[in-house]
Amino acid sequence: MNELCSLKNIIEAALLAANRPLSVDQLCNLFDKEMRPSRNQIHDVLVELVAEWEKRAIELKEIHSGYRFQVRQEFAPWISRLWEERPPRYSRAFLETLALIAYRQPITRAEVEEIRGVSVSSSIMKTLQEREWVKVLGRREIPGRPALYGTTRKFLDQFNLKSLDELPSLAEIKALGEPQINLTQTENKVEKGDDVALEGASD
Repeated sequence: MNELCSLKNIIEAALLAANRPLSVDQLCNLFDKEMRPSRNQIHDVLVELVAEWEKRAIELKEIHSGYRFQVRQEFAPWISRLWEERPPRYSRAFLETLALIAYRQPITRAEVEEIRGVSVSSSIMKTLQEREWVKVLGRREIPGRPALYGTTRKFLDQFNLKSLDELPSLAEIKALGEPQINLTQTENKVEKGDDVALEGASD
């Protein structure tokens, strides 16, 4: 392997060329078995690359599905002008529903409505699922067996999160003043217990 085709350059090129995040395992599989680097070697290279791109307009970011190069958020006001189509604007009700599902999952539609104090329209639930931000995780073992909703891998990736632990704290959300939901109730997360029948499907 010559200097140009060093391990770091190969990984950097693959991440720049890919149209999706790449995991450590996917990066390992770029190499033939007899020349395949270890997971630790790949990880060390990724750490180096993150540091090397730290002061650039582009960053190497680890999210749930792996690593990807992306434009830093600070440049969004200018970069967004490259596209005529504007991103959709979501209603307060839509964002409140998504926030409750993210923080209280697994949660039923009725539980979301109880916290918000108003009904959740079918169009909101449909849009959340069509965007693949929310999916049915299972059923609550109560009469009617209502669906339990939770967030997906795509939700984490599109919101630039490695895991749900990186969601803003409820105190930070309350300080912003939006969405206007009952944060006291939200802090008491529903845990997966005997009354939950999980389907076990994953993205």
